[in-house]
Amino acid sequence: MAKFRLRVSTGEACGAGTWDKVSVSIVGTHGESPLVPLDHLGKEFSAGAEEDFEVTLPQDVGAVLMLRVRKAPPESPFPLVSFPLDAWFCRWFQLEWLPGAALRFPCYQWLEGAGELVLREGAAKVSWQDHHPTLQDQRQKELETRKGMYSWKTYIEGWPHCLDHETVKDLDLNIKYSAMKNAKFFLKAHSAFTELKIKGLLDRTGLWRSLREMRRMFNFHKTPGAEYVFAHWQEDAFFASQFLNGINPVLIRRCRRIPENFPVTDEMVAPVLGPGTSLQAELEKGSLFLVDHGILSGVQTNVINGKPQFSAAPMTLLYQSSGSGPLLPIAIQLNQTPGPDNPIFLPSDDKWDWLLAKTWVRNAEFSIHEAVTHLLHAHLIPEVFALATLRQLPQCHPLFKSTGLGTGGFSDLIKRNMEQLNYSVLCLPEDIRAREVEDIPGYYYRDDGMQIWKAIQSFVSEIISIYYPSDTSVQDDQELQAWVREIFSEGFLSRESSGMPSLLDTQEALVQYVTMVIFTCSAKHAAVSAGQFDSCVWMPNLPPTMQSPPPTSKGQARPESFIATLPAVNATCDVIIALWLLSKEPGDRRPLGHYPDEHFTEDAPRRSVAAFQRKLIQISNGIRERNQSLALPYTYLDPPLIENSVSI
Repeated sequence: MAKFRLRVSTGEACGAGTWDKVSVSIVGTHGESPLVPLDHLGKEFSAGAEEDFEVTLPQDVGAVLMLRVRKAPPESPFPLVSFPLDAWFCRWFQLEWLPGAALRFPCYQWLEGAGELVLREGAAKVSWQDHHPTLQDQRQKELETRKGMYSWKTYIEGWPHCLDHETVKDLDLNIKYSAMKNAKFFLKAHSAFTELKIKGLLDRTGLWRSLREMRRMFNFHKTPGAEYVFAHWQEDAFFASQFLNGINPVLIRRCRRIPENFPVTDEMVAPVLGPGTSLQAELEKGSLFLVDHGILSGVQTNVINGKPQFSAAPMTLLYQSSGSGPLLPIAIQLNQTPGPDNPIFLPSDDKWDWLLAKTWVRNAEFSIHEAVTHLLHAHLIPEVFALATLRQLPQCHPLFKSTGLGTGGFSDLIKRNMEQLNYSVLCLPEDIRAREVEDIPGYYYRDDGMQIWKAIQSFVSEIISIYYPSDTSVQDDQELQAWVREIFSEGFLSRESSGMPSLLDTQEALVQYVTMVIFTCSAKHAAVSAGQFDSCVWMPNLPPTMQSPPPTSKGQARPESFIATLPAVNATCDVIIALWLLSKEPGDRRPLGHYPDEHFTEDAPRRSVAAFQRKLIQISNGIRERNQSLALPYTYLDPPLIENSVSI
């Protein structure tokens, strides 16, 4: 006979406890024990509880390999009456046989209804480390089950493939929002709709009467960032700064040659550049930058309130004077083909001409941000990472543990970007180098992002070195290679030109790849998501759609025509409500580097996690100290405000 003490921890979330009956058997190197019920007088497995059970086995099963957990509703005393199925969130089991001798079996899963779950001891293991056939068999069966549950589908041709939710019965609780998060999300949406309904704005299909009237929308919910936008949205310096630290800080690049389809002349920009210089001289100095929204050329546009909407594909030339001068826009062309009906707008033009040109650029920023930078890069691609992880890496694997256009126009943009999306764009250091923006001052997205990238890279490098002692060990992990191969085929559609690896053969390549995955799903998403409401609640700063075509000549813009170009009242409300919901985490916050689900049980990775957390605290302290001196603090990459992964 063998005696054990089994400690069971139930999660604290609403509904985590269960009335169902739980039994366990212990699987060892000499066989498997019979099921033993875990039963006390009264109710077991209440939310937040840790409970001890004495377990006596009729025979010795040898060295313990796994626990088999079975959950079923209690027997009803009435033949025709049965108890309803009850979900349970189990955190972990701990098996103890001598003082100080214990094995922890992480779970951190919902067990729905009647069923069975196999749990392994918590030490992470890559596939070639499992020598016992029982463990090898369990590993294979776990992945077979997951592949049957989580399947790929083509949502739109040319997009990354995504989860076929029809294969996930009733949406598995383990991939759904918690009840608390759902409730907060609903209440937040309801309050926003109610407020704008009462103000009489939600159903108005006509134009805004004036910029003054738009301030009613600005009062919807104020934030320090939104108030700064409202005060400075017309200023050239603020317009330019949003290419560095706004919601889409990934397009600006150093300009080494003026594009042939953007015929800017020295005479046009002389008032900004000043005497004694020229475009060629500034190009050679590296003081000119370009933001090209050419991907929008000819894109399909939407119809709102029965009216066709319009889009532009602008190019914006910016100038960074020597010293500490601000980055400034010096020329804007609203479409890609030069000609008399496509003038180049300048700061020296009439106030309303110049403001309208900048507003068209901001509309282009909205379109590319929402379709490409936000939806594609920060949601669709992370979904590929997550689904490939569920399908190809078992829970014991160390990487599993660490880790105005309308739908038609959005679809076009995503397809176009997918054709040119490159692995280097997803790796921040390479992207910064490719755009040659290593030294442009005041680029806080770059500065904070690089600190976080390096912290993640150091953390990942430590974890990888624990489980992969050589390049050969990386090559020999077939689960890892299947994960990378599936991301390449399902997420990047097997497009070789993407530069996305289809296999990894060195420790260095694995560290960069995993760093990219974590950064994309955490910091990159925070940078392009958290500021949406701040940037857009004062709608003229970031209009989601435009109701009049881009101007084909100068001297025609007036205050009334400017307002007539902007979105209708109800369209403004719809977008701002959506961005209000998407900008702020409604609940269950899990900051970067904090892992309440303790999947790692070994000392070495736990020390690496602690070191990572300390580094993030240092980064946060530095960011907050810097922000004290900024008129508009850049907070979107402050580590405590970054979620561990895409959460909304």
